This record gives sequence, structure tokens and C-alpha cells, in this order.
Amino acid sequence: MAPIVPSSGASLVSRAMALLLALGVERALALPEICTQCPGSVQNSSKVAFYCKQTPELMLHARCCLNQKGTIFGLDLQNCSLEDPGPNFPQAYTAVIIDLQANPLKDNLANTFRGFIQLQTLVLPQGISCPGGNDAWKQVISHKDNKICQGQRNLCNSTGDPEMCPENGSCVVDGPGLLECVCADGFHGYKCMRQGSFSLFMFFGILGSTTLSLSILLWGTQRRKAKTS
Repeated sequence: MAPIVPSSGASLVSRAMALLLALGVERALALPEICTQCPGSVQNSSKVAFYCKQTPELMLHARCCLNQKGTIFGLDLQNCSLEDPGPNFPQAYTAVIIDLQANPLKDNLANTFRGFIQLQTLVLPQGISCPGGNDAWKQVISHKDNKICQGQRNLCNSTGDPEMCPENGSCVVDGPGLLECVCADGFHGYKCMRQGSFSLFMFFGILGSTTLSLSILLWGTQRRKAKTS
């Protein structure tokens, strides 16, 4: 029988430190709920896994590709029996790539991707339209089992509509095919036509006086009912 060689003290210490470090990383990285919404993990053959492995700073956890701060760069929810992405989906607004193929999704994703301004690759089931329409993407590729929406366009540069935003506002992208008009500094209100800062004092003054008037009216009504009874 071959003799058993005892492990050195230094080897045991290094292994213990590695284990503690791994546990510390797992505890420090609080996974967003969307990453564990569907059981299982990202498949090695998926586009999300390929993207994540191309960047040393990123790592795969559950269904997400994240950095060390827990920011989502990739989300793979393929084959999760989803009719819609769910209430936790906005947690992935920082994602660059999302895979939703092989799900019975409803073809109404127009507002689902509001705020997803960094999204560049979206994989969908074949029968689902790219959010914002084909014009919102540089390339739409249809395969037998899926559809790939590639390269989100900045429609603010291509609308050609001077009435899209008022004179004192500017157009900003708010997701695929979604635009938002932001008032310039010093302007607010309808179509950014009001100049000057928004008066919180006036707003709360009007709100307070309205609430007080309603309270007095309600109190008077209750008093009358009490007297008649």
C-alpha cells in the first residue's frame, strides 16, 4: 500500500483562504431576482454565455451575466415558459444582450423594454416582433427557431419630425423605438413652454388648501348627518 503523505500546513491554509474568499464573493454579490426567476443556469452554447466569456470582468451567475458590482450585462431566460418577462424584468435595464427565445411570449413587447437603452442584441421566439419594429434596429435576422434584433437605433437622429420635441426640449432614447422629450434647463411644463424653476411652494400650497377645503366640507356634512339623526 502506498504511504499516505500528510498535507502541509501551508497547503491547508491556502485552501481554507480560497474557500473563504469564494464564500465571501458569493455573499457580497446579491443576485437580482430576475437572475433566479427561472431555474437552471446559462447554457454554454448560448449567446449570453459567449458574450460573458469574452469579457474578463464579467461572470455568469444563475441566468445572468454580471460584473463584480452585480450590474446585469446579459440575461438568458430562454425556455422558461414565460408568457411575459415578468415584474422583475426592469432590473435588467443595463443589459447589452438578452435571450428570450423558446418562450410562449405574447406579441406585445412595446413598453416592456422602456429604459433598456444599452440593449444591442435581443433574441426572441420566431413569431414575436422586435420591440419598436424593424426600424428600431439596424438588423433583424430571422431563423427557423428564433429572431435576432441586432443593434438598437437612435431614432432621435432619424425621425425628421421637428414637432417631435418642442423648441426648449431635446429628444432622448428610452429603449427600442421609444423616445422621450426632456426639457432644457430652466424650462418645464407642457411642451417645456414655462420658463423658470418649478415652484414646489406653489404646488404644495395649492395641494394643502384643496385638502383643507375638502376636509372642512366633509366635516360639515358629517355634522349635519349627526344632528338629523
